[in-house]
Amino acid sequence: MKSKKNYLIILALLGLSMTACLDLDEEVFDRVDSSIYYQDESSVKSAVASIYGTGALSYIEYFWYLQEFSADQVAWRTWNGGLWGWDEAEKFVLSSHTWTPDSKIIRQTWETAWTTIGLCNTLIEDLESLDPANLRMSEEKMQTYIAEVRTLRAWAYYNIYEVWGGALPLNVSAGSEIPGSASTDFDEGSQIIFNFLIEELDASVDNLTKNSVNRMNQAVNRIIKARLLLNAELFIKQPMYDECALISQDILNNKYGDYSIADDYRTNFSIENVNSPEVIMAFSFEVGQLNGGWMRNMPFLPYNIWDYFGGTYNQSGWNCTILTPSFDNSGTVLPSGGTTSPKSFLEAPYNDKLGAVYERFDNRDIRKQNYMYDEGTSNYKGMFLKGEIKANYGKGDPLKADADRDGQNIVYVDQVGTFLGKGRELETVMSPRWGEATSGLRLVKYPIYPSSAGIDFQDIDEVEFRLAEVVYMLAECKMRTGDSNGAKELVNSVRQRYFSASDWTVVKDQPGPGFTEFDMDWMLSQWGLEFLSEGRRRRTDLRRFDKFTQGQWWFFGRVTEDGKEIPAIRDRKYEWFPLPSSALMVNPGLVQNPNYQ
Repeated sequence: MKSKKNYLIILALLGLSMTACLDLDEEVFDRVDSSIYYQDESSVKSAVASIYGTGALSYIEYFWYLQEFSADQVAWRTWNGGLWGWDEAEKFVLSSHTWTPDSKIIRQTWETAWTTIGLCNTLIEDLESLDPANLRMSEEKMQTYIAEVRTLRAWAYYNIYEVWGGALPLNVSAGSEIPGSASTDFDEGSQIIFNFLIEELDASVDNLTKNSVNRMNQAVNRIIKARLLLNAELFIKQPMYDECALISQDILNNKYGDYSIADDYRTNFSIENVNSPEVIMAFSFEVGQLNGGWMRNMPFLPYNIWDYFGGTYNQSGWNCTILTPSFDNSGTVLPSGGTTSPKSFLEAPYNDKLGAVYERFDNRDIRKQNYMYDEGTSNYKGMFLKGEIKANYGKGDPLKADADRDGQNIVYVDQVGTFLGKGRELETVMSPRWGEATSGLRLVKYPIYPSSAGIDFQDIDEVEFRLAEVVYMLAECKMRTGDSNGAKELVNSVRQRYFSASDWTVVKDQPGPGFTEFDMDWMLSQWGLEFLSEGRRRRTDLRRFDKFTQGQWWFFGRVTEDGKEIPAIRDRKYEWFPLPSSALMVNPGLVQNPNYQ
């Protein structure tokens, strides 16, 4: 089983000072007086641990929705004539860029986000008021805990900053008063929050520990700052790539802890990933303590998937999430779904530089195979599900589909369309509104172990920071200064682990499918392949490269919905998400993102 956790995740005993920014007249009645609750270091550690659990659950679900479904690699897909998985377009609005301030998904993300920040505010105030000696702690240890919570708050704030920018309030108080937006001017508000985060991170870093995988540590602190600097041109309209490169190089030089790129990428996502030299920080998941690990895979998988994995778990697949397709629907329809001669979105007449996820992986890449667990090596291979899916890793009977293909064999195709003609006649390109039960390939990013392995996949820690991100940040900074060869060599230092030694001698000098040179389009693609479905595609990739609304992939510019064309180039108002209408109704101090006014 997995290594002992640094922190046990327990139920939060702290009162919330700011839940969802909803109640302007909120009074806090459930606070436990700090002198009563905090008796020793163990009680401090428990209070800190509770916030990690709250933050992890918010990040793994709601922020993942916003950052991935709105981007070019992962989509929420309906089936059975557009009926199953529709859910009143709750998540479809993300994949089609049609959300509004009234969208339920926007409100849910807002509400969950503030809980973590409110807990951090309360705990920081409590810890700063305590005398460490009374808790049999040193002043140095107390400052470490405070720095840890401040960095955790900065991480939580950075997540919402990427979503709402300068429309956010800056709330760092444990009091019941809820502030309005940091400024009535969006750009000024962005600068205020940017400055706060930089100052907060710089003030905390020296008091943090190093190499503590399940805790905010010095390297995590510096990566959050590097993320800010890498995206500064978006946030405050000032490029700060040189500053980002300096911090990235310091991290790679092990100034803030000892890390290295894992030779085997699977060690980053397997049950003992806390021991990977590449993992800088991971949120601790364990069934019975913090049960959210299922969220990494279940949205992609069908209801009967356990017959494939040979495991028995309480969680059920959703069958709603897919990788964006690599092919259109040209050719003759096949009985099992898909068509005989589809055209790749990587090639003419499309020539897309975005989307088409599966086909962007080189065929020699060891990840590009169906997921399979090898009992001989007690390890797994591949991370996709494509084609006919049979029980027991392809050795047993075919799994059966539901709904529109009820009783038929599951044959996943790298296409999306109504191949049975249900709901809407098949068109050459269709949006995720019009899939079938077997439309779209599935991803198994974190391994799922069979029962015989004695490992619950839900116990795997959720990786939030790993060294590969630092390598790619430095590579991009070099690319932006014109040093494409330097960028290539850095990316290749990570990329080489996905190929055999003989294949690598050839692959290392090839940009890969869909590209002819090592340029910015290639760099953006490499971000996507390395961090596929890790909850970052919109936030640190598409927006920075100005592709989020201005880039084309899959169905944009090629389909109509309800008689309206979905344009290839979307309105720039969708660069930021709107504040939810519910928050604006109860907090008159909030100022809506100007693009939604």
